[in-house]
Amino acid sequence: MAVETKVEIQRVKLLNVPVDIIAPEQLSEVVYGFLRDKKEHNIVLLSLWDLLRARRSGDYRSYIQRASLIIPISKSMISGIKFITGNKAYRYMPFDFIVSLLTILEAREFSCYLLGGKTKIILKTEKNIRQTFPKLRIVGRFPGYFRKQDEATIIKAIKKASPSLLLTGKGVRGGEKWIARNNVALGNSGMRLWCSDIFDVFAEKKKHPSRAAFDHGFEWVGYSFQKPYKFLRIFPYIYYKILLLVFRLFKKDKSDN
Repeated sequence: MAVETKVEIQRVKLLNVPVDIIAPEQLSEVVYGFLRDKKEHNIVLLSLWDLLRARRSGDYRSYIQRASLIIPISKSMISGIKFITGNKAYRYMPFDFIVSLLTILEAREFSCYLLGGKTKIILKTEKNIRQTFPKLRIVGRFPGYFRKQDEATIIKAIKKASPSLLLTGKGVRGGEKWIARNNVALGNSGMRLWCSDIFDVFAEKKKHPSRAAFDHGFEWVGYSFQKPYKFLRIFPYIYYKILLLVFRLFKKDKSDN
């Protein structure tokens, strides 16, 4: 029998926001470790914009700080971690990360619950996931945009199903904050992850960025052409670069003293 080891996750601070460093080959043992300890584990896919939001929003920052795994998805964050801490971090494309997660769960026939998206989208998502991951047990699904009065029933169903992974997406009121707000009510085991467009991608209603665009950090360009106001993100990006320089200088001054 193989002996399972626990992988220690390296957590660093980027502009005072926690980010985890985890190599792809470590992911499976981290996931299995989460599921062995019978506790709830929130996973965050952190973009640069989320990082800046965490710096100004106390509630969101608290959610990030309590997360079990904080995965960087922006190229500028990887270079920022190297610039500030000297550490090599690993970046993940959201869709690829979730596919890896489902692959890991399927290998041991763990379970998943799907929450979010429109009815046709979530049904198509369920069908495609069942075809792609036949040994993954989908123990429930419910579309998003549900009525407030139905929320307690949905939460009760999720808790009863006790999924290894609760995968949530667009249509869940509050997004990631919904998970934080209902963390206790959802039960004390399993992983929870929110990704806005994941069900649209699984249902083949929306394409994820190409690998080439993602590797070069240009995935935001396609989104900006779809929603031109996102080109204004160049200003918070410049602000981020200035903050990195300030933090680097401040850190150097402290070490000199």
